[in-house]
Amino acid sequence: MNCSEAEARLNEFVDRELSEAEVIEVQHHLDSCPPCLRRYRFESHLRRVVRLACSEMAPDSLRARILDERLHI
Repeated sequence: MNCSEAEARLNEFVDRELSEAEVIEVQHHLDSCPPCLRRYRFESHLRRVVRLACSEMAPDSLRARILDERLHI
């Protein structure tokens, strides 16, 4: 795996949406590539900060509308 491939999978890696084999592949790349590891750490930290800052839930009507739109895509 090269840096471009790792970058393309980084969001899914952070979100834990990859298969076990893909996780191993991305993790192996991160273990051997300091620039990609820094990017992963940044993305992971940013998501934690956003999650903590966004503790208020959206209204039920908005959540229902978003879910409905996702089903029709």
